[in-house]
Amino acid sequence: MAKEKNIKTNAARLLDRAGIAYELVPYTVDEEHLDAGHVAAELGEDINTVFKTLVLHGERRGHFVCVIPGNLEVDLKKAAKAIGDKKVEMIHVKELLPLTGYIRGGCSPVGMKKPLPTIFHTTATDHEAIYVSAGQRGLQIKVAPGALIDYVGAQVADIAG
Repeated sequence: MAKEKNIKTNAARLLDRAGIAYELVPYTVDEEHLDAGHVAAELGEDINTVFKTLVLHGERRGHFVCVIPGNLEVDLKKAAKAIGDKKVEMIHVKELLPLTGYIRGGCSPVGMKKPLPTIFHTTATDHEAIYVSAGQRGLQIKVAPGALIDYVGAQVADIAG
């Protein structure tokens, strides 16, 4: 248990405070391969259960978050429709840290600098547990998707293509 305390992230502390059950799962980071496919392989898990957190910007609605399975790409038209905007785009990686407090490969849907509207892909609820970043490279949170979706106040929609 002491080792786990040493790797607690802000996201994990927030889930603790909310009474949400989760497991912190470390993996080996490869700076050349920060993608979800590498994470899934390191964890020995199905890529469909390893979700990536993407931040987008809508021309009218501003910034929002899409959480999708690691093997899918966000569909900008579907994401725009889900958030109620005409046009959206991914933010530039340079904007990620100042906006969210997280770096590429370590962006969690939990504990961003300020809460952003969040959309989980519909397949999240197909699984008993999913993995999302714990807020740093090399550490994932395994959690029941319903509890996580409720905690971040997310909606669920088909946002990937």
